[in-house]
This record gives sequence, C-alpha cells and structure tokens, in this order.
Amino acid sequence: MDDEIARPPEHTAYIGLGSNMEDRERYLREAMRRLEDHPAIRITGQSGIYETDPVGYTEQDPFLNMVIEVRTSLSAQALFGRMVNTEQALGRQRDIRWGPRTIDLDLLLFDDCSQDDPALILPHPRMLERAFVLVPLLEVMQKSAPEQAARLNPYVERAEGKEGVKLWRKI
Repeated sequence: MDDEIARPPEHTAYIGLGSNMEDRERYLREAMRRLEDHPAIRITGQSGIYETDPVGYTEQDPFLNMVIEVRTSLSAQALFGRMVNTEQALGRQRDIRWGPRTIDLDLLLFDDCSQDDPALILPHPRMLERAFVLVPLLEVMQKSAPEQAARLNPYVERAEGKEGVKLWRKI
C-alpha cells in the first residue's frame, strides 16, 4: 500500500496586478496576500513593481503593475473566481472601462491552456499588446520558463506604451 497521499495536479499560472488609487503598493501586496491565503494557491515568483502610464483612458493617475507566478491545484475558472473575489474585497469598482481602480487582477496564462469562453479568455486577449503586462511577465518568466519568455520577447518592441513602463521598486 502506498503511504503517499495522492495530490491533485498543480498548474502554473501568471497573474497581472495593477493599482492606481490611494496606496497603490498596499493594494498590490494585499491582493497577493489574499490570493495566497487560499490553501491551493502558492506564489512561486514575482516581478518588480513598475510604474506605468495609463493606457486606454489616459485621464487618470499612473499605475503600479507587476506579475506573479502561482502554482495551484485549482482550475482556471476557480482561480479566476478567487481573483474576482479578491478584487471585490479590495473595493474594485467597474465604472469606467480601463479607468481608475484600487486593484485589477488579470489571469494572463494558465499552463498552456487556450480557451475562448466569454467569461474567461486564455491567454489574456490583450496581453501581447501591452508593455505594462509584458515587461513584468517576461521578468518573472525568465527565471522559471526562459524558453516561453524568449517566445514572448519580440512582442515587447511592438507593445503599446513601452516608453511609459519604468521600474519603480524591486522586491
């Protein structure tokens, strides 16, 4: 008889975090804490924090953005649900598209999953167009998934707003 307890399979996911209201860094840290409070979510990597110019709706304060890598036994939908709950707990309002927010959590990648469900599109549909996502994503991936990072690297040059992405703080 096997003494080991069967564990559910683990997945690797990358989550983009952004905030441009009040104490931006506190919102990023609190979102990470709330995600990792779930027993099936473990943060295994994180980028530095980047200050970025707003994209889309530009009449707002600059954002702090970062990307975390997580290992989880949750499905993509369950992880996404936890992310939405975290946004709500931290006061996220969806009044203006691409407008100011206390916290924004985007599920960028979930293993090699590709899906076009209206509730959750994977990979994130605008990920390759946005430097504020790609720069911190590549920073995290270069440590744990360098081959995947190399495939995404050419998109940074074509990404919108790359001149407005500045390293704000290393963690």
